[in-house]
Amino acid sequence: MGNNDCGVLREDLIDQAESFIRLCYGELEKSEPEIFERMSAIREEVLQSGTYRHTEEELTHGARMAWRHNSRCIGRLFWHSLEVIDARGKETAEEVAEALLAHMERANNGGRIRPVMTVFRSGEDPAKVIRIWNHQLIRYAGYPGNAEDPRAGDPASDAFTSLCRKLGWQGTGGDFDLLPLVISIGDEQPCLFPIPKGIVQEVPLTHPEIERFPELGLRWYSVPIVSDMQLEIGGIRYTAAPFNGWYMETEIGSRNLGDTVRYNRLPAVADLLGLDRSTNTSLWKDRALLELNRAVLHSYKLAGVSIVDHHTAADQFVRFQEQEKQRGREVSGKWHWLIPPMSPSATPIWNDNKLKELNLSPRLVYQSSAYTGWLEEADGIQKGVLEDVQEGALEGTREGAQGVALEGTREGMQEGTQEGAQEGTRGGTYEGALKGAREGAQEGRRDGAGHTSSAAAAGLDIMEHQREETPAEPGHAAAEIACPFHHQQ
Repeated sequence: MGNNDCGVLREDLIDQAESFIRLCYGELEKSEPEIFERMSAIREEVLQSGTYRHTEEELTHGARMAWRHNSRCIGRLFWHSLEVIDARGKETAEEVAEALLAHMERANNGGRIRPVMTVFRSGEDPAKVIRIWNHQLIRYAGYPGNAEDPRAGDPASDAFTSLCRKLGWQGTGGDFDLLPLVISIGDEQPCLFPIPKGIVQEVPLTHPEIERFPELGLRWYSVPIVSDMQLEIGGIRYTAAPFNGWYMETEIGSRNLGDTVRYNRLPAVADLLGLDRSTNTSLWKDRALLELNRAVLHSYKLAGVSIVDHHTAADQFVRFQEQEKQRGREVSGKWHWLIPPMSPSATPIWNDNKLKELNLSPRLVYQSSAYTGWLEEADGIQKGVLEDVQEGALEGTREGAQGVALEGTREGMQEGTQEGAQEGTRGGTYEGALKGAREGAQEGRRDGAGHTSSAAAAGLDIMEHQREETPAEPGHAAAEIACPFHHQQ
């Protein structure tokens, strides 16, 4: 990039910073001299380094503004109560994981949910970019199933669950396995951190009238923490800024548990209620959906966990619109996201034809998945291992026919495959085990004869053991022990 291009980008960043500072400082009732002084400092910092650093006050208010501007959130009445945790000093994946666990506990607050956002450093330096691979910090695994095993868990998590298993995590294969945290720094391999027991509060679902409802075995976690969106404030982009509000009951009952592409539990609820599912005219889906959402509200209140019903949430959104109008601010809204998934026409949002999505900043924006292409790459590595094994076996057979000594085979197996795979195990990475198995197969092929295939097989055995039993990066077990402690569906 030429000097002129760099200059244009820096001037553009300064313009974005000024727009934010004027808006932010105006809302914070700061004076014009304060705005001028701050902008002078930002301009000098950008011209020298190409970027600038927000003060804690700017970060906090900017994050709150981003929630206020979120066109898809119905719960923005409480935007000013967002608690912002400044985690920009966290450097390693282990430190990030500790901060995420602390966020979970802080947000849950024994069931009295706090709106919280934890902001990690901005992503100007590609070598230091922090990415959280989870869509939500807390989510259940998904298992597609096969000819022998039925599908289980959350279908929305199938791809991420596959990734976690390739990194060495193994769930029970049930419907409600809590997924681990996966974090990467720059181009480093992703690190996997299981969530310690006791961190996540889960709510088993019961019903105020249907005594047999617990037979369905349904439950959900207390707080939704969206973790894969990007926070933009004044031109600075924070690639890791997980945030949470609290649940609206239809997000759990209608969407997470009711959707046909999610847990699809309406048929089971209908059968428990003895409803006629042979015809749509019985409205069995509607009746099952209602009772499922009643169960969610009842169970969360019984457990002392904050939750809001969709009618109250819609009324609160109207109050938010009125407050913003009084302050002379336009409300950005995406109508088909704001209407609840149950009885939307019974809410005041249904007839609001003035809602429109605005291009406001600060904002929360989507970014490409952190693991885009990673699964394909991992599958390619595994395929390469198998190809090496097959090639090694064929080559070893040919060399064996030529009279290569069995001792060479034994040495190839022990010193090549086993040592290579164990080296990968010591390194603590799935990639290391794959590399070890490949090198072992090649070593066995060079030095061995009829037992080359056995040498390769030994390497693969170690590799499989590594996948199932060893954390994906060194130090994870120690990190786990050292840690004591509205949104999308």
